[in-house]
Amino acid sequence: MSAFSVLPHVLHGDGPHKVIAVHGWFADRSAYDPVLPDLDAGSFQYAVVDLRGYGEASDADGSYTTAEGAADVLALADRLGWDRFSLIGHSMGGAVIQRTVAAAPQRVRRIVGVSPVPASGLPLPPEQWELFAGAAQNPDNRRAILDITTGGRRPAAWLDRMVRRSVECSDANAFRAWLDSWAGEDFHDRIDGSPVPALAVVGALDPALSADLQRSTWMRWFPSAELVELPSCGHYAMDEAPLDVIRVMEDFLRADAEDGEAKA
Repeated sequence: MSAFSVLPHVLHGDGPHKVIAVHGWFADRSAYDPVLPDLDAGSFQYAVVDLRGYGEASDADGSYTTAEGAADVLALADRLGWDRFSLIGHSMGGAVIQRTVAAAPQRVRRIVGVSPVPASGLPLPPEQWELFAGAAQNPDNRRAILDITTGGRRPAAWLDRMVRRSVECSDANAFRAWLDSWAGEDFHDRIDGSPVPALAVVGALDPALSADLQRSTWMRWFPSAELVELPSCGHYAMDEAPLDVIRVMEDFLRADAEDGEAKA
């Protein structure tokens, strides 16, 4: 394992509204590749990161927890000189960005969770837990999870490609450790009532992190919350409906203008 200094990242765009984008359990920062070409690079500057155990940080030691991930996000913001910024998080990354709000609420402008894991964790029945826990070592488990969470509607070649990416971009031990944190930890009392505007984007074909689940968690804890359900989409909206995600996400982020930024 290597010593860790700062989250590996790429910067996209040069706009005044700074945004840090955090990936989910199954991918490194390449999870955002499908949306990068069509982001508004003049209004926003995105830092797309690799969490510990993934991508360029796949050999980075750590506890692989959402709290550590939040601390790493804040350290990156410091390194970039970003005092105020917005956050995007997919799935597990949705838990990481909520942890970031808990740690430094005054620094966060807005958050967007794409199929976000609630701050209460995601308790799994024994059979599902076995499927998820076994996914670290068994690619077939990863494929089953991908298929289930996209409504059984996606082509076999896409499922296979997503499994390959998942295996190649993550360290198996870190992958397994992250599960205990995002699924098992409940920190919702630390964000309950947060004034940070918070958008949850979910896919109608995702049975796990559904609109109903967000209504009973995300929407309850963030008084300034909004919820958008994409009808022909499952858990992997950046792959399944990239233009829809960009539109709802950037419209929401644009609604917050400060430091002389013009509202679109």
